[in-house]
Amino acid sequence: MMQDKGKRLCFVTTTRADWGLLMPLAREMASVGGIEVQIVAGNMHLMERFGYTVREIEEAGFTIAGKIDMDAGGDDDASRVVAMGMAMQRAAEVFTALKPDAAVLLGDRYEMLAIAAATATMHIPIIHIAGGEISEGALDDSFRHAITKLSQLHLTATEAYRSRVIQLGEAPDTVVNTGAIGVWNAFNTPLMSAAELGRDLGISLDGRTVAAVTFHPATNDLASPAAQAEALTDALVAFPEMVQIITYPNNDAGGCAIIPVLEKYASAHPANVRLVRSLGMVRYQSLLRLASVVVGNSSSGIVEAPSAGVPTVDIGIRQQGRIAAPSVLHCGTAAHDIRRAIAEALSPAMQELAARKENPYYRPDTLGLMAKAILNFLSTLPHPPKKFHDLP
Repeated sequence: MMQDKGKRLCFVTTTRADWGLLMPLAREMASVGGIEVQIVAGNMHLMERFGYTVREIEEAGFTIAGKIDMDAGGDDDASRVVAMGMAMQRAAEVFTALKPDAAVLLGDRYEMLAIAAATATMHIPIIHIAGGEISEGALDDSFRHAITKLSQLHLTATEAYRSRVIQLGEAPDTVVNTGAIGVWNAFNTPLMSAAELGRDLGISLDGRTVAAVTFHPATNDLASPAAQAEALTDALVAFPEMVQIITYPNNDAGGCAIIPVLEKYASAHPANVRLVRSLGMVRYQSLLRLASVVVGNSSSGIVEAPSAGVPTVDIGIRQQGRIAAPSVLHCGTAAHDIRRAIAEALSPAMQELAARKENPYYRPDTLGLMAKAILNFLSTLPHPPKKFHDLP
């Protein structure tokens, strides 16, 4: 692998989900001579009610170079706006101290848009992962495209997404289809056995039907997130023999209202339900390989679950517009729709289809493609201001 001398590469992570995706890439870049990897953690990583997952970063052997604390309190849209302001201010302080040569940002969340705005304003080139995707049911959809326009290098998960980033005016030679890093993780993460994971979660998983459940607010849906979570639990209760491992929602507006619904459900069904604040990448990937179905509205059900050979029940509009494998079943938010979709996902025909592991997000060497693109980018710094690429 080519080397670059004396470059500081800053990875910004704000949730358990993006760190699980970024960790292998951060480790790969840290192994390159002359690259100083800086890890900046913010938002949910620093909140006890979401598991204080900054510990997971440190336990993976990384040092936290900076923190972006942006806990504004509240569970509404206005609180998210206040948090975005806090994120921009703290990011300015962190980047002033760290002086990175480039920053790696993943995804589409509200705080990542604020951090991207601060990064670009400070003339720090942005390497953006997972641009060009569509998720019409969330404000993240617009945030993602805005981050694309603030970024200089784009690592997309499919060729269709690469084309969309170019359509947004980005030069083709700055847009690389690498495949999805989450899919690489699915094939390359050392996994826990069913017995090990079961002991860790306090429930037997051996030989049992298992569901991995994650439900976030759909921030472009006017319906109550709590009411939708009630419908989800009303559907799950129809499967008492199925072990249900449920993770906390994220802290988008309405996320905190979902948590009491899940806590009440888990408390009422201790024999087969476990509610976990954060699984971390190894436990989550291990759960996917053991699961019979993934239920909820997380992007991991669309992107990662197919490569684990497990069908997905994708609920509501949050992921509407994403390219999806044939093993992904879309359903409405009513309890009867969710129950019907889970039953179909558990059918022999759907289990056989999922076992084929067909996944449009798969490329054989995603990690290598990402590392090569980043190293080439760093070796050619500084770059002139980018120009808008007009389509013919």
